[in-house]
Amino acid sequence: MLRHPTTSPAAVGPPLPTKASKKRGNYNCGRCGLPKRGHTCPLPGSDAPAAPLPPPRSERRLRRALSFEDEDAASEVGDAVEEVWDEEVVEEEGVLGKCLAEVLRRLPPAGLMAAAMVCRGWRDGVRRVWRAAEEVRLRVPRSCPAGSIGSVLTKCSSLVRLSVKMESDVDVTLLACISFSCQNLESLEISISDASVNRITGDELGRFVSDKRCLSSIKMEGCTNLGFLNFSSSSLSTIWLSDLNCFSKMIINCPNLSELSLDFSRQETDSTDLVTAVDSLGRTCPRLRKLHIASVHLSHEVVLALASADLRGLRMLSLVLGSEITDASVAAIVSSYERLELLDLSGILSDTTSVSGGIQFAAAQLPLLQLIDCGMTIRDTSTDIADIEHDENNGSCSNSVGDYHQRTPNTKLQPMYQKLIIKHGRLKKLSLWGCSGLDALYLNCPELNDLNLTSCTNLHPERLLLQCPSLEHVHASGCQDTLVGAIQSQILNDYTGVENLFQCKRLADGSKRIQVPRYIVQQPPQYEKVDDTIRARCVVHID
Repeated sequence: MLRHPTTSPAAVGPPLPTKASKKRGNYNCGRCGLPKRGHTCPLPGSDAPAAPLPPPRSERRLRRALSFEDEDAASEVGDAVEEVWDEEVVEEEGVLGKCLAEVLRRLPPAGLMAAAMVCRGWRDGVRRVWRAAEEVRLRVPRSCPAGSIGSVLTKCSSLVRLSVKMESDVDVTLLACISFSCQNLESLEISISDASVNRITGDELGRFVSDKRCLSSIKMEGCTNLGFLNFSSSSLSTIWLSDLNCFSKMIINCPNLSELSLDFSRQETDSTDLVTAVDSLGRTCPRLRKLHIASVHLSHEVVLALASADLRGLRMLSLVLGSEITDASVAAIVSSYERLELLDLSGILSDTTSVSGGIQFAAAQLPLLQLIDCGMTIRDTSTDIADIEHDENNGSCSNSVGDYHQRTPNTKLQPMYQKLIIKHGRLKKLSLWGCSGLDALYLNCPELNDLNLTSCTNLHPERLLLQCPSLEHVHASGCQDTLVGAIQSQILNDYTGVENLFQCKRLADGSKRIQVPRYIVQQPPQYEKVDDTIRARCVVHID
């Protein structure tokens, strides 16, 4: 049997001396609390000469935009972060704080959250980045629920502008998170992806608008489930709603509203009463300046109701995809709103003989007009019918705006082409995209700098005259090569390719008589000198 030897106290030697632990001194001064390294204490009782006291920290908080998609906005955020650190962070090494701010300002929200878990200094820096943000743009992936953005918004105590791109479905949970976290929100924009569904109802959106006393702008996509619209707010100035459908009622009681955009769905089953909705705008929105309505149910009655609304401050009017708007409708608009600066009638589905005269009348009677968009208003009906027959023979169904116009496929129509004559002293932009029924164009607009002739397939080169010395851009994609050549020749004052610009006929003596409008007078083209070379100022875009 083995036994362990016993150790008697006498056999044990004296205890070994233990190494005393080294105690480091305090890194900070015991008098003023500043770091000791290179430090001279300025407080009384010190032998060192007094140094000037550091300036007190400012209580001012810098507020800048915080963007995670726009590099320019992100650089502005970085500048703001640096200034915040310079004023608020008192560290041993100031250079380290600036470098950290430079890194943090480039991180997306997920990166900022990960950086906050590194250490206390980084967490404080991230907190200052969030707290200094006035504008945040977020993209919520489909795997994240709508309520997940609440953890981000609670960090932004000074947030006033929020833009959210939702790839998942949207419901009232999103509005609840925003309402709870953003007390001083002024601008809200909600956009959705093609696969997402917006389930927010009109009652929920109306309560949100009423509760946010500071909200001045709201923009939302996919508003198919609203059902009705009842806004009452004294702070709202901008409303953009798209994909509207089947409104039972629409009440917008916003006395300070200046911009309203209502984009309805392209479905024939839409039962919204636009006449009643438009008629009440004059009483509930007296300061309206910009109005955009896109609907296939825009008609002459809607325009008459708008004309009687007496919106005296209206400057920009856009009526898109109207099915029954004629030259009489345009005349009603012109007589009621003589101070219009923008007029958009693109996508009107009436006959070609019904609109071109109204366009010329509007240009002649609106002296302050700077932009006219008449895309698809002057179309070749025979070409449209041929396209419909081609789609039916191939078993396909097109979704172009022309499909909303009811036509009989077997009807044979002769081509009906129109000419357009516009003389205006202040017009700067003119858009005639898709006007396949236009075969003659005469423009005398000294201030015009942008002309869109995209897909004007039947415009004849010999019937084109551009008296526009300030022209800078001409869009001629889809046009004939001869038309592009005529445009370039007129710009460069080289008419060799187009010998006669106007319709003419020979008289009995063999001479030619040119038939042109009386007011058209030839003017020399304008050039600019760049590096001792002369080149035309205008650029023709054909791609």
